[in-house]
Amino acid sequence: MAQVEKDSLTGTDTTGHEWDGLKELNTPLPKWWLYVFFACIAFSAVWVVLYPAIPLQGATGTTGWTARGAIGGIVEAERARQEPMLARLRSATPAAIAANPELRAFALAGGRGAFAINCAGCHGAGGQGAQGGFPSLADDEWIWGGSMEAIQATIQHGIRNAEDDAARTSMMPRFADGVLTPVQINDVAEHVLSLANRSTDAAAAGRGATVFAENCAACHGEQGRGNRDLGAPNLTDQIWLYGSDKASLVRNIGYPRAGVMPAWAGRLDPATVNMLTVYVHALGGGE
Repeated sequence: MAQVEKDSLTGTDTTGHEWDGLKELNTPLPKWWLYVFFACIAFSAVWVVLYPAIPLQGATGTTGWTARGAIGGIVEAERARQEPMLARLRSATPAAIAANPELRAFALAGGRGAFAINCAGCHGAGGQGAQGGFPSLADDEWIWGGSMEAIQATIQHGIRNAEDDAARTSMMPRFADGVLTPVQINDVAEHVLSLANRSTDAAAAGRGATVFAENCAACHGEQGRGNRDLGAPNLTDQIWLYGSDKASLVRNIGYPRAGVMPAWAGRLDPATVNMLTVYVHALGGGE
């Protein structure tokens, strides 16, 4: 049994435990600290009864207060405060909104918030896009057009989705499925690289030009500058959705990828769609 004794230096009782000559002092906690600790325990017990502190569905506490219920009233009040301005935004075209300083300022602020919630996950916080099928919205290249009307239509109906009959739709053939040989696909890739002055095989690029004219020019144009009516990207710039190296081009010619964008008209209020249109147009690449 441990023997309790007083420490010779401090005069404090020891616990009777000793390790390598070191004795453990029995120093009690300060009274004020204990009183605060007990008060916190009592406070937490009262809190659990009054408020929904127990993590159970439907728990409300005796007061009936919940954070969700409290915020609901705040949201409704804010919505009512903004409603006159939102009504004006619904009834105006994006071009008219952009021409009105008051509406434009409100639309840019609201569009920035709506973009962060709904669009930034794919297009990036600043609309810079990402390799893998997410176009940049901050440059001067637009697959479907960068006018107010074109941007609004894209937001409303989306791209290649099954939920909206008016969705923008384009489909590039799988040229590896018996349409072109691997050699021809390689040559076309080299020709596409040459359109952006990046080819390293002039002979292959020359052969690919003929294949391109027969199979690709109908959508991308003879010069490869694209066709917005068909959603065919410009191949002469330095902007690539799925990679700019030759291996990526070969893969995309043989087994093309087609991104999908949801239709937002059924998800967002028309005022929000108009605000997003104005905001995206103002990111730097609008026309």
